[in-house]
Amino acid sequence: MKHKAISGRVVTLAALVALAGCGANGRFDPDLRGLMGGLGTADAAAAATPRPAPDDRGVITFGNGQVALAQAGETPTAVAARLGLNPAELASHNALPADAPLNTGAVLVLPRQVGVGTAPSAGAEAIVTDPFAGQSVDQAAPQSAASTPREHVVTSGETAWSVARRYGVTVQDLAAWNGLPDDMSLRVGQRLIVPQAGQRPDRLAATAPGQGSPTPQPPSAAQPLPDEATPPAGAPAPEAPSTDLGATRTAASGSGRFRMPVDGSIVRVYDKGRNDGIDIAAPSGTPVAAAGAGSVAAITRDTAGVPIIVVRHEGDLMTVYAGLDTVNVAKGDSVTAGQSLGSAGRDGVVHFEVRRGFESVDPEGFLN
Repeated sequence: MKHKAISGRVVTLAALVALAGCGANGRFDPDLRGLMGGLGTADAAAAATPRPAPDDRGVITFGNGQVALAQAGETPTAVAARLGLNPAELASHNALPADAPLNTGAVLVLPRQVGVGTAPSAGAEAIVTDPFAGQSVDQAAPQSAASTPREHVVTSGETAWSVARRYGVTVQDLAAWNGLPDDMSLRVGQRLIVPQAGQRPDRLAATAPGQGSPTPQPPSAAQPLPDEATPPAGAPAPEAPSTDLGATRTAASGSGRFRMPVDGSIVRVYDKGRNDGIDIAAPSGTPVAAAGAGSVAAITRDTAGVPIIVVRHEGDLMTVYAGLDTVNVAKGDSVTAGQSLGSAGRDGVVHFEVRRGFESVDPEGFLN
């Protein structure tokens, strides 16, 4: 299923390629991942555990169902015959023709439970060639709840990236668990198994493996807590120190070229290659304004249908606005600083980028 990210063909393919539609590999990026680096999946998602190995019949059993892995040259009819299932039932359950050719390792979700086989013994060659197998997992029993995947049925317009973003997993994990082809193509009605996301590295303990966390020393009767001078409740509070923000402002605080597109706190800062802009907290319906004077270079939508607006400014600069709900401008419109571009969407965050040519730069260096 080839997803078309341009809604209504308002923005031509040539205009998007000329603007920033090509990724690092030079190919057209229909999800604008090359332009919207902060909206990718791999950065935000936690790595899932590897997919368990199949049993001797190519079946993986989870607590909530089973899937079968296809052998080279098989069809849903051949897989059904191998497992004792109705070919039409298996094919229909996976939105496939019964005679559709399957790639090696392609995943079919089983419509009902089949008997559990045995795990391949060490050194023995399994019947199914599984390019993602290799984990020493006992398949004779269902997996634990922690590794039990969810099931997602693909709808029109969805891509592997949008599905991965929806469930907070990497697109690589989604592809590995489902045996997706290299182009990550999906079909409407396809059933995907979505792995449980793992723990993010920044949530792990800082202590060395096996050492555990240090235990704080409890208070001791032999060493009582020191006396504290507690002021009475009615005592006046100390005066807050006055701060001259103008005196403490540095050159790195911003050039003042642009204004904030929304009034809100920055909840995620710029990190080149990981978040190519800043994320600003903005309740649904909050007006989103042009950061500076310029012209609307492009208006498109991501795979979830959320509008993306690109405004071109003098000096080879562009600003990008994502996370909107409504759009009040059209491609080619001239806008002034502070002019309304639309309103914030339901996610509560507006993503804002500043780009010099195709390269992202830290927006905070350009803000008032």
